[in-house]
Amino acid sequence: MKLSIFSNGDSRIILYFLKSYSFLLDNFIYDPYIIPINDNRISIPKKITINFNIDLLMVDYKKIICIIDKEHYGKRLDIALTNLSINISRTQIKSLIVKGKIKKSNVVVSDPAYKVKINEKYEILIEIENKDQKNLPQNIPIKILYEDKDIIVLDKESGIVVHPSPGNEKNTLVNALLHHTKNKLSEVNKNNRPGIVHRLDKDTSGIIIIAKNNSSHINLAKQFKEHTIKRKYFALVWGLPIQNSIKGFIGRHKINRKKMAMVEERYGRYSETIIKIKKKYSICSLIECELKTGRTHQVRVHMNSVGSPIIGDKVYGKKIKFEKKLNKERTKLIFLNSFSRQALHAYFIGFKHPKTGEYKEFISNLPQDFSELLENISKY
Repeated sequence: MKLSIFSNGDSRIILYFLKSYSFLLDNFIYDPYIIPINDNRISIPKKITINFNIDLLMVDYKKIICIIDKEHYGKRLDIALTNLSINISRTQIKSLIVKGKIKKSNVVVSDPAYKVKINEKYEILIEIENKDQKNLPQNIPIKILYEDKDIIVLDKESGIVVHPSPGNEKNTLVNALLHHTKNKLSEVNKNNRPGIVHRLDKDTSGIIIIAKNNSSHINLAKQFKEHTIKRKYFALVWGLPIQNSIKGFIGRHKINRKKMAMVEERYGRYSETIIKIKKKYSICSLIECELKTGRTHQVRVHMNSVGSPIIGDKVYGKKIKFEKKLNKERTKLIFLNSFSRQALHAYFIGFKHPKTGEYKEFISNLPQDFSELLENISKY
């Protein structure tokens, strides 16, 4: 399939299209860190043509295009592509280079240590695992806050994965939604994530928006990308955060690539969270976190970075030892250390309806396990 865009001599038209409608093209991902609109060094022709095989994209592979910016000039190829691509580790990048799955200007690259240059264009070919597997509708109970012909607003329980992945193909939110809607969900993400516009971690509870058709999906995805959707979380954290806001750049952890971390600007993406103290306890605090951006694990990484990790977080959190604690404090610690998941709940969301444009807000009450935890620590 071939797509042509005419710009009438204005390169901004092409860049605007790629920014606004890249969700339609699995083989092209727009990223303002990769293609800065205000960078006059990038020359865009009056017409741009994107070629892709829609059948292959649906079931075989996807292609990510990265263009080297000035921040990555002179870096090793594997490091630059790891930083510029989305959710791909350095080990995976090296493996893709060895397999001949990365090209520069249509030529296969073979040296991970090659020092990249500004405006070099790289194509990363990612194979999709379990390509023949179809998601199975399952009659799993879900809590619906709102539903119409375009969207569903859900209150997700903790412990449920949002969409199927290798080794976790069943009992996900997608399986439940396919049963509920009789397979009528958006197909922008093809077969692997129908209807999913954004995600919550498995052990995070709270509100999530689902798209029932492609036009709604594209509109909502654009709102998320432009950070116009309001999102607020409740979190129970160790200690008492003194920050009113946390700002910085989030990227892959330099050692554990499955984790995120606060990194230098050139290695991450800007992130910002507004913090409000809702209630102070002797050894922990209930806080409200308003997301100004939506990076992977943002609240968990931010709170860990200021020394107040979320209670129950097995990746970024910690457990407090009992030594030199009074009896009341020891009792609280028992409750806090035994909490089985991160004490994080997405309780508020506000957005424009993708079809009507009407602004809508939804609130989710704290789930039972979270409420009981607060009750228990309030007793002592």
